[in-house]
Amino acid sequence: MEEKRTAENTDRGISALIEKLDARHSLELGEYESLIRNRTAAALLARKASAVRQRIYGRDVYVRGLIEISNICKNDCYYCGIRRSNRACDRYRLSEQEILECCAQGYALGFRTFVLQGGEDAYFSDEVVCRLVRQIKQNHPDCAVTLSLGERSRESYQRMFDAGADRYLLRHETADKAHYEKLHPPQMSFDNRMRCLRDLRRIGYQVGCGFMVGSPYQTARTLAEDLKFIEEFQPDMCGIGPFVPHQATPFAKEPAGTVELTCYLLSLIRLICPNVLLPSTTALGTIDPRGREKGILAGANVVMPNLSPIAVRKKYELYDNKICTGDESAQCRHCLEQRMESIDYHVVTARGDIRGWRDPH
Repeated sequence: MEEKRTAENTDRGISALIEKLDARHSLELGEYESLIRNRTAAALLARKASAVRQRIYGRDVYVRGLIEISNICKNDCYYCGIRRSNRACDRYRLSEQEILECCAQGYALGFRTFVLQGGEDAYFSDEVVCRLVRQIKQNHPDCAVTLSLGERSRESYQRMFDAGADRYLLRHETADKAHYEKLHPPQMSFDNRMRCLRDLRRIGYQVGCGFMVGSPYQTARTLAEDLKFIEEFQPDMCGIGPFVPHQATPFAKEPAGTVELTCYLLSLIRLICPNVLLPSTTALGTIDPRGREKGILAGANVVMPNLSPIAVRKKYELYDNKICTGDESAQCRHCLEQRMESIDYHVVTARGDIRGWRDPH
């Protein structure tokens, strides 16, 4: 009987924290940790998050055309399949013409945001990236360009912004410095990663951060620190997805993250940042056939089908068994639309800017 009363008190306490977060969009670090350790009110949390998202964005789901421009990377992150040390990785780099052709195909399919993502490949200098951005904006002036090209100098970010780039995605991976150092080689710096995010914000980008759910050495406390960082930084976009191991990394035998915890955290992030653009990621779809739908139901409102040439999609393998053909393909947009309609959500053709944003260009 005593155990039952204790459990009931815990459930009431967790429900009260969710109500508080919904009202204030802020909690203490220890309160976030309690919510992560005690997920007894997950259904309540999902309902709250869904209600917030519907109030701001309705049942619209924004689509981004993802173009994976290169799997060449100078970095050696311990979790990543395209890390420098992976000699088995079949490297590729798209030409500027190939990238522009992907955008043209995407535009014809109805996409109005293009995401250029790649490893930290020295070929994509400021000159090359700025030329690409200008040409995309000239060809498709009603479209947004998002870049996800890793850590660069403030001057580099400024030049790309001045060329017309609208958004920049740079996952912080973890807001705990000691945890960051367990996931990355000594040559990489937590402080520099945070410097990059601050620079992007000051320049005027719509900025995205994010982290892996279930990464090695992650704890309830480090996840709480991620949530507190997101609360304080107030990103325009936040990309989270389950950690999925890759066979050619030091973390090959580590367990994957779960759909359940990922969706729970998506709901928390929606309550922390009500306006945030929140993707339901390919990684969710990789570990669960209905993963992306579950992410949308948890509060997400963005999906990113793949516009990369089919011949290279499998080569951009950040983790094992990445889905790279089928419904996540931009060419199968109607399949994606049917998936969203099955849960009463609707794919929309729009740039999909964060609500309340004004173009600084």
